[in-house]
Amino acid sequence: MKHGSSDSPKPGNQQLQHRSGSISRPYRQVPSLSLYQLADSTWEERAVCYFFDQYTTIRDSDECVSHLSFLPSLYALCRNSDEESSASSCLRLAVDATAQITLGTQVKSSSLIVQGRNSYGRALRGLRRALASREQAIKDETFATMVLLSLFEDITGERNGLASSHTAGFEILMKLRGEGQLGNAQGRDLFSFAYAHTHIEILALRERPRYNSDWIVGRLDSSDPVHRLMLMSSKISQLFVETSSFQGPLDAGNVAKLSALLEVSKVIDLELAAWDRNLPDNWLPLLVSSQTGESLMTYQRISIAAIWTYYRAVRIILQKLIIGLRATIASLDHVADRDVVPEEPEVGVIQETITDACRSIPFAFGDIDTLGNPIPSSTEGKPRIRAFYGYIMLWPLWYILSCGLATPAQTEQIRSVLTGVGSALGIRLALILAGDHGGTPNSASSGPSPYQVQSLMEGISL
Repeated sequence: MKHGSSDSPKPGNQQLQHRSGSISRPYRQVPSLSLYQLADSTWEERAVCYFFDQYTTIRDSDECVSHLSFLPSLYALCRNSDEESSASSCLRLAVDATAQITLGTQVKSSSLIVQGRNSYGRALRGLRRALASREQAIKDETFATMVLLSLFEDITGERNGLASSHTAGFEILMKLRGEGQLGNAQGRDLFSFAYAHTHIEILALRERPRYNSDWIVGRLDSSDPVHRLMLMSSKISQLFVETSSFQGPLDAGNVAKLSALLEVSKVIDLELAAWDRNLPDNWLPLLVSSQTGESLMTYQRISIAAIWTYYRAVRIILQKLIIGLRATIASLDHVADRDVVPEEPEVGVIQETITDACRSIPFAFGDIDTLGNPIPSSTEGKPRIRAFYGYIMLWPLWYILSCGLATPAQTEQIRSVLTGVGSALGIRLALILAGDHGGTPNSASSGPSPYQVQSLMEGISL
């Protein structure tokens, strides 16, 4: 996917691979609802098995996304340990709570849902105790508990506003745990989960990051496609910090500063536009024709499609920032009074990017295979994709929906997909996002943090 003009990089399709029948069908890990039908297990055990099947990847697998791959082994370690630390205990409860609510929602078991809510309350109280101790707060078990409680909140759809009440906790613990958390696979997995979720939410809702993340830049591998996206997301977050500091009437000096930020934004956009240039061939989108003749994009794996969805949302976010900066400068510099105002090239980039995102949806959500052939629905009513795939694409799709430049047909397509994630995969946050009319992300607010961690940060520069 090479891009054309360096002045106005667009998501062109020159690198898109046109393939024919030589492509093999991708391996797709189908949800195993039979996991909760094991004869010699309790419902609680079935719930944990089903939850791990739906929301965790296998470490060292050929998946391009690692999603809570550390959790099964960490949970087993905590269950088998004689140590009854606050961190260990609350992780067990958090896994049980999220597992019970996941399976309870899927099989419509009110008793299992109630049990999950009770476990959630106990886990939250345990997390508060763990956060009272610096030694317990920096443990993987504590961070994993916070991750799971955030996931629980999203599955139940009980956010107070669009922004998560856990975001501040994620940011504080990422800073508190420092660079050492990136020194092992489990720490990196936890960090990647929290960083990706907090930053796509911060960017989508146009919230100002609470803590400086510059220290991250030197520890991520820029040759890794996902890490490169994280690095560029961090740069965009910093742009939001700097642009949001300009309030009220601006003098000539501040206009000059905004102009400088606009130029920085354009440089970052060039970097973002070039993200795909060093991707392996099997990461590139494939252009296929559906049975109805529609041009669609497919990928070798759903996880790759999810990463591209994230990339496209970040690209649109940056285009909107550039448009906003240019409009502010123009109004202050009286450019708007001139006879001719050039058309913003960023609008075209956004529209092309939305089109590519929508062309990717049928594959990303399991409706077609790599060749574009329809995948038959399960006679047992099983979801077409595992829950974590739908989960990680929620915020990117919501931002694309709410950016204001999707066509009515694209808006309906994305809203329908979000509704499907909510109903078929049991993630109620998706229903909230599907029902949000968009266009007012700045008004989204989070409720108070369910735990207090600020005292842990005394003496730490943020």
